[in-house]
Amino acid sequence: MATDIRVIGSFVQAMMICPRQVWLMSRQICPDEDNVFLELGRLIGSHAYGRERKEVHLGHLCLDLVRRGGREFVVGEVKKSSRAREAARMQLAFYLYELREMGIEAEGELLFPEERRRERVVLDAGLIQQVEELKRRIIAVIYRDKPPPPQKIPFCSKCAYAELCWA
Repeated sequence: MATDIRVIGSFVQAMMICPRQVWLMSRQICPDEDNVFLELGRLIGSHAYGRERKEVHLGHLCLDLVRRGGREFVVGEVKKSSRAREAARMQLAFYLYELREMGIEAEGELLFPEERRRERVVLDAGLIQQVEELKRRIIAVIYRDKPPPPQKIPFCSKCAYAELCWA
C-alpha cells in the first residue's frame, strides 16, 4: 500500500454507508460495471443540469458541476435519490473542505433531479470537524491489511460490490 494516501470524495460517501466498500475501492477493485443502479446513476449525472458545467477535475477532486452563484462558486453534487442523503451531504462537505484548503471558498448544493430537489450545504465549524474525523477513519480503514467484514445493511441490495461480499 502506498504511503501517500489521498482521500477522495467517493471514499467519503462510501465510508458513510459501508467501510468495506472504501477498502475495496482503495485497492482499485472494480465494482460490477453492469450493475443497473450504477448505470442509472451515471445516466442521471450525465443528463441532468445540461446547461451547467459538469465534471470538473481539480487535483484529487471530481466535482459533478460548478457554477457561479453571486459572489461565490457553487459546487453541485448530483445524486440519483436522497436515499443516502447524509452520505451525499458529507461527500459535498468534503469537497468544500478540500476547496477551502486550496484557498477557494464555495457553497454546496445537493441535487436530486429525479425528486426535483436541491439542498444547500454550507461548511461550518461543526461540519469541518465531522469531515476531519471522517478522513481519519477512512485512512484507518485503508491501512488495514484485510477489509472490514461484510455487514448486511439495506444498501447491500443495490450495491455493485454485493457479489464480493455475499457470493
